[in-house]
Amino acid sequence: MNKLRQKMASMSGDDWKNLLIQNAIYIVIFVIILVIIAQDPKFLSLRVFENILTQSSVRLILALGVAGIIILQGTDLSLGRMVGFAAVISASMLQRADYAARFYPDMAALPLFVPLLAAIVACALFSAINGWVVAQFKIHPFLATMGMMITLYGILSIYFASGAPGPQPIGGHDPRYTELAVGKVLGIPNLVIFAAVVSAIMWVIWNKTTFGKNMYAVGGNPEAAKVSGVNVMKTTVLVYVVAGVLYGVGGFLEAARIGSANNGTGFGYELDAIAACVVGGISFSGGIGKVSGAIAGVLMFTIITYGMTFVGMDQFIQYIIKGIIIVAAVALDTKKYLKKV
Repeated sequence: MNKLRQKMASMSGDDWKNLLIQNAIYIVIFVIILVIIAQDPKFLSLRVFENILTQSSVRLILALGVAGIIILQGTDLSLGRMVGFAAVISASMLQRADYAARFYPDMAALPLFVPLLAAIVACALFSAINGWVVAQFKIHPFLATMGMMITLYGILSIYFASGAPGPQPIGGHDPRYTELAVGKVLGIPNLVIFAAVVSAIMWVIWNKTTFGKNMYAVGGNPEAAKVSGVNVMKTTVLVYVVAGVLYGVGGFLEAARIGSANNGTGFGYELDAIAACVVGGISFSGGIGKVSGAIAGVLMFTIITYGMTFVGMDQFIQYIIKGIIIVAAVALDTKKYLKKV
């Protein structure tokens, strides 16, 4: 404590200014949370805390997927459509046998891992194509993934309309599938456990593997990484494949969580995931970002969204506030990058 006081006492005006710039977005979010609590102290209840963790779980899995792409100085606008595709595939293969509007009327009950694997393989394939196009043709990820987003929506809509009952929401899930999302183990929601496991795996991949080191190297300076012997093409494609795997897992869980799926499922999810990463300090400048940052960003965005809804704030006002936070986070990130340069 004494060392902390001494350090604070020795800080100059510029030091304090830099500290505020580095943490401004967190300070603003903290103030918003305090205002929400002042409006309704019930926001601090254990039930609300559990709801926030549950709602954050799938978002975190998706954010960890796109985070790797952002570290490569990229982005992924096709995330939401991949989640929707994974959700529709999973839901269509995991309906109750007695449900009247089954997508596949004659399909026998499948083990849960079969639709999960189908969703993962589909998303990983489409994401690998994104990575290959970006690395091979040097197309900006914004444009490459925008093209994939549009293409995927067409493929998803065709598949969605091809079911026996026609284009209608796919519900009536197998109880095993529903329980996977809403169940608990020792009082801890299953979704929270899944998110924690995925976070731990991604932390190991990012920090303890050669692939993770190569990812940061390519994101920081592709040319220098190439000179150092890093296979930029392979690393880029693998980062996108890992993202696709996480989108597949996220879509599989999301369909079970909300209880249905359609060709609109996942719409806009890419914006929430990218915003959470930026707020969590994962820089578009490349080569900068941590798993803990993605976790913090997702939690903060969920707390703000849930909190504003909790106190009855107008949804349009919520959009304004979240938009300002995103722009402020990007502006501060750019300012920090320019100072380093």
